[in-house]
Amino acid sequence: MSTQMLEPVDVQIAGRINEVLDDDEEVLIRATTDLDENRRFGRQCVVVTNRRLWVLPESDGQIFQVPVEQIVKCRTEPLVGGGHLEVERRGEPMLYIGYTDSQAVKFSEITRGLEQLRQGNPFLINPQLDKLRCDNCGRLLPEKNSICPACIRKRETLKRIAVYLLPYKLKAAVIALAFAAMAGTQLLPPLVTRHLVDDVLVPVDGTASMDDRVSLLGLLVLALIGLRLLNWSAEWVHGWTAAWLGAQVVADIRGHLYRCLEMLSMQFYDKREVGTLLSRASRDVGLLHDFLIDGLPYIIINGLLVFGILGFLLWMSVPLTLYVLIPVPFLIAWGFIFWPRMRTFFSKWSQVWASLTDRTVETLTGIRVVKAFAQEKREMSNFARPNLRLREVAQQTEIKSGVFIATITFLTGLGMLIVWLLGGQQVLDGRITLGTLLAFYAYMWLLYGPLVRFGQIYVEMTRAFASAERIFEVIDTESESFEAPDAVRLPQMQGHIRFRDVTFGYDKSKPVLHGINLDVKPGEMIGLVGKSGVGKTTTINLIARFYDPDQGTIEIDDVDVNRLNLHDLRSQIGIVLQEPMLFSGTIAENISYGRHDATFAQIVDAARSANAHNFILGKDDGYDTSVGEKGAGLSVGECQRISIARALLHNPRILILDEATASVDVATEQQIQQALGKLTEGRTTIAIAHRLSTLRNADRLVVLDQGRIVEQGTHTELMSKRGVFYDLVQLQQAMDAIIATRE
Repeated sequence: MSTQMLEPVDVQIAGRINEVLDDDEEVLIRATTDLDENRRFGRQCVVVTNRRLWVLPESDGQIFQVPVEQIVKCRTEPLVGGGHLEVERRGEPMLYIGYTDSQAVKFSEITRGLEQLRQGNPFLINPQLDKLRCDNCGRLLPEKNSICPACIRKRETLKRIAVYLLPYKLKAAVIALAFAAMAGTQLLPPLVTRHLVDDVLVPVDGTASMDDRVSLLGLLVLALIGLRLLNWSAEWVHGWTAAWLGAQVVADIRGHLYRCLEMLSMQFYDKREVGTLLSRASRDVGLLHDFLIDGLPYIIINGLLVFGILGFLLWMSVPLTLYVLIPVPFLIAWGFIFWPRMRTFFSKWSQVWASLTDRTVETLTGIRVVKAFAQEKREMSNFARPNLRLREVAQQTEIKSGVFIATITFLTGLGMLIVWLLGGQQVLDGRITLGTLLAFYAYMWLLYGPLVRFGQIYVEMTRAFASAERIFEVIDTESESFEAPDAVRLPQMQGHIRFRDVTFGYDKSKPVLHGINLDVKPGEMIGLVGKSGVGKTTTINLIARFYDPDQGTIEIDDVDVNRLNLHDLRSQIGIVLQEPMLFSGTIAENISYGRHDATFAQIVDAARSANAHNFILGKDDGYDTSVGEKGAGLSVGECQRISIARALLHNPRILILDEATASVDVATEQQIQQALGKLTEGRTTIAIAHRLSTLRNADRLVVLDQGRIVEQGTHTELMSKRGVFYDLVQLQQAMDAIIATRE
């Protein structure tokens, strides 16, 4: 974590900053906003020092300065299309600093830093903000924090891809030999054709007899057949080996990518959409696969051909070679002008495709809600818009491609006319033979083809490398430290949990938890109580270290969880969620998800303890009954009891219950409560419950309000206090009475 955020500013603003700051002021934050003091597009410079907050307009407007001790509170307030930073001052009007949505994350960190200064806490902010534009060229990025396609480091990317080839050196060597053979067998046939014409069909030297010419004809035809067979063999070897190697390399990259996705933190997934990640694992990997199998071999083979052809052409006739090369600069220029412009269409296609994928994943995931509200037509309409945009981009791409091909056809046609006109004249003048002219003609088409496609291949390479960079971006993201060598091992924890002045917020400028101090003894059952949004679920997320506290520490068995071996920590924590998550597979596989070595008898015992055994036997295939995605085919109560059986079999030392009975009926709740009673025996338990009455058996209730602990005690003690918990119980009883009356 850095201690400064210092954005570059122009010389004029820098001069004004130096004029107003005292010598002993340390600049901690220097940033610009994209709205001026009148909320119009413009700029203001925000400077935070160890003593004051400064706001300097770009023009000669009023400069605001607020001493840190005068700040009462700072917060960000979202508005339509943007937001503003509110600085509440003691004895002065509120100060507002406006910004657009693109600046929201930055001002969240600025607010966090101001609050740290105001409270006298250590100044720790994160200057690594979401990037919307490329730092190098300034272009808008396809995705936040993504790679700029125009600034791909192609050489470095190719080196990284090549690393995946190292385990398959023999196959790579075979491909290299096949490349050389294919290039050679394509270069030699025009030379053989030259001899066929000049020595057999229209012999330049008329001294050869007919028998000699017939014999030579047979030999040359055999040579052509041999070259074709050699070319066929080389292409077959190359095709099979390249397909195998390309698929293997891409499979290795895909496997590496998936392993990295599994090891990334919750913060990573909070900032990214599932559809975008799926696009990287499917479309980006597919583009890389196509390039490795088709594009890269094309570049290598035709690169060798171009140099070989130029050598043969110069050897046969320098003047005619220069004539053949007349259209080449135009072909190359047109290709390199056209294809980079097509990059815009490819980029748009990628963005619209990602949007279409995101929308499709979201809709199909929530198909139950769509059908429940009869919104099929609405979702069809929502799908139609990006689908129409995708069609428009595809049409524009095809139209541009048609123009390109027509222009190329015209330029290559000019080359053909030049060869026939000037080359034919040289044949008539006796400077070259007819065979040489025909060889030139054949080489001309071999030369023009690669040159025409090099621009296209260059763009395809750019797209593939951009995909590779997006894949490597995920691979390079710092993963959770499961194997940190200096981590403290805790193979058998006791379950003692202690919060020490813990503050945390998903948006760092708006903490959800404020200064939480809580001590949970081993084997104790704690109930977290409070209204929605007060931080109950956030508290249990911190225990499992899905997130790290912004301030303070969380200890388990007197060891900071940030120092604990992550596998030791999570392998001894069991979680039963309000919405149980089951995976595709059998019921037995879902119960043993956290313990793959469990015997069938142990699975059955866990199901019995969770009151799930009887309904499982009622299924056609019992424990081998297939469960669909997210538990499709089972009721909510059945899924919940399976998740409890899974937690029982896991045998955790710390148990977390997050609204485990909120989505079931009363009869099912009674069965689940009986199962939970067995599950909590001898374990440290943190429970969140929608129905407060279900927490009567808790050793202690902890009441949260606005992210702070306001009450602690048993159910009876808190009721006698007639405080926040008492009000919650009364409100719930009143609601239950209203519902009972209506029924």
